[in-house]
Amino acid sequence: MNEAIGGILPLALGVAISPVPVIAAILMLLSPAAGRTGTSFLLGWLVGIAGAVTLFTALGGLVPDDGSDSSRPVVAAIQGVLGLALVALAVRQWRSRPTGDDEPELPAWMNGIASFTAAKAFGLGAVLAAANPKNLFLAIAAGVAVSQAELETSATVLVLVIWVAIAACSVAVPVLIALAAPGRVAAPLDRLRAWLAVNNATVMCVLMLVIGVNLIGKAISAL
Repeated sequence: MNEAIGGILPLALGVAISPVPVIAAILMLLSPAAGRTGTSFLLGWLVGIAGAVTLFTALGGLVPDDGSDSSRPVVAAIQGVLGLALVALAVRQWRSRPTGDDEPELPAWMNGIASFTAAKAFGLGAVLAAANPKNLFLAIAAGVAVSQAELETSATVLVLVIWVAIAACSVAVPVLIALAAPGRVAAPLDRLRAWLAVNNATVMCVLMLVIGVNLIGKAISAL
């Protein structure tokens, strides 16, 4: 189990380091309906993360076992493809980064966050968690890693709980702090939002490049 946990930690951290969902959560926490929409967004984020990794863990069990511990071509192929896809996303992020005095471009839907209902906030959290290409690739990689560890059911559940806890922490921490101390965190959250907006592309580029190269290295070692 320790090997499985070690394998998913960087992947879970890759999901956690997602500036756009954190910015969305902060904007909700700065809105008049902060408690309702912030909590709903966090619940949607948790459901999306947990649902994706659980699904791909189940599907990972269908990967054929070639009976060799030293050569796993199917797993290697999956890791290699995911690694290359993440590297490609890193290149795209780097090219889209703001330069000079350019203002960072954020999704248009963020302009209407202040008027979101709890249901809409929940749906947005689930979509950003599960349908974002980067998070989707990382959930696939984690699901395959957990399924290939061939753990007991209880151990598998524990590993997935650890994955969800780490992957969700970047959204959960500001939401929980804001709920515990409303009115005291508005200024720090707004500064964090501004920093993430400016550095979103760079952060995502470095993150996806590092994880992508790591997955490609695992693919090569699995051959």
